[in-house]
Amino acid sequence: MSSTTRLTFEEYEKLPQQQGVIYELDDGELSMEPSPALRHNLIQQRISAELMTFVVTHQLGVVVQGMDFRLAYNIVRNPDVAFISAHHLASIDPDCSPVNGAPALAIEVVSPSNRAEDMTRKIHQYLTAGSKAVWIFYASLRLVEIHSTAGVRNVREPEILRDDCLFPGWLLSLPYVFDGKR
Repeated sequence: MSSTTRLTFEEYEKLPQQQGVIYELDDGELSMEPSPALRHNLIQQRISAELMTFVVTHQLGVVVQGMDFRLAYNIVRNPDVAFISAHHLASIDPDCSPVNGAPALAIEVVSPSNRAEDMTRKIHQYLTAGSKAVWIFYASLRLVEIHSTAGVRNVREPEILRDDCLFPGWLLSLPYVFDGKR
């Protein structure tokens, strides 16, 4: 369970970094999330590695983990994995955090402590701020929800995840993501 405190964006910017603590600002409410469990981290790393290989090979932009994005004046989110397009990357100061604007793709891996209401709120915030898509990975359900302005679609294991709008020709094996099995 996360604890919450009310802050302005200026107060948020002055917070000291704490190892193992992830901060997010949601309409002025500070959320402090504990460090995720091993399963969560492994899923996050597998997604990131597979996506990064494709993105770098095709010079589409960058894939990052643990990056803060300022979605609105008092909204800062830290997706588990994010894709920043080459176009957006050109306008970013690489030495500043949070990044202004939404990533083209925000990816969240759902942990047991995540509430459905909070996840739904994040999805809407990312899309409203300009993300092209938000992928939500549910390890316990072996399911990925793909959210975009066009709607929602589900990809369930053993199906292959693809997003031809963002990454034409790229495929992601869900058994690999969830279990490390090729």
